[in-house]
Amino acid sequence: MSQQQLRSHLLNARASLSAAERDDAARQVGEHLRNLPELQQSCTLGSYFSVRAELPTHAINQHLMDAQHQLALPILHPILAGHLLFLQLSETTQWTHNKYGIPEPELNAQHIVPLQQMQVLLVPLVGFDRSGNRMGMGGGFYDRTLSAWHKGHIKNLLPIGLALDCQLVDELPKNPWDVPLPMVITPAKTWDFRS
Repeated sequence: MSQQQLRSHLLNARASLSAAERDDAARQVGEHLRNLPELQQSCTLGSYFSVRAELPTHAINQHLMDAQHQLALPILHPILAGHLLFLQLSETTQWTHNKYGIPEPELNAQHIVPLQQMQVLLVPLVGFDRSGNRMGMGGGFYDRTLSAWHKGHIKNLLPIGLALDCQLVDELPKNPWDVPLPMVITPAKTWDFRS
């Protein structure tokens, strides 16, 4: 199976779940997330706005904010094409839609949160394997965003993939620029690839 065929297969598997099944999966993932040692005290997290059949993050994000964590969501970088910039959310955040139709906070330089200031970054994915390799939508946004972390330049950051159980495969094809994840949380369990 080619990489594109595998991506299509995984997207179809994700889309075959009902909204209620995805919401239930998000509730279970949120419970695993809340139990992480890294989230037992207030910290700064990056997350994302789920779209289409992704694991729903709306309730997860709201709970993180209710628990007094500082939450930042990505926007398409206005200068560095193919990169992401994270903006802190608040009750007064103004929203817009990017060129892919994904909601994102309106750009405000005062609200930018550099990755170096985050302790946790929640990452969307299409698929992952038993070694922590991640398949995204193919645009490379998160691989580019996490490249400095992958090279050891952002030591305090823990990237965590959020996934449905059906997104696990035995082995993913790998490209030289792909950034594997140290942890992925699914409804069934927390996959910790750091050891």
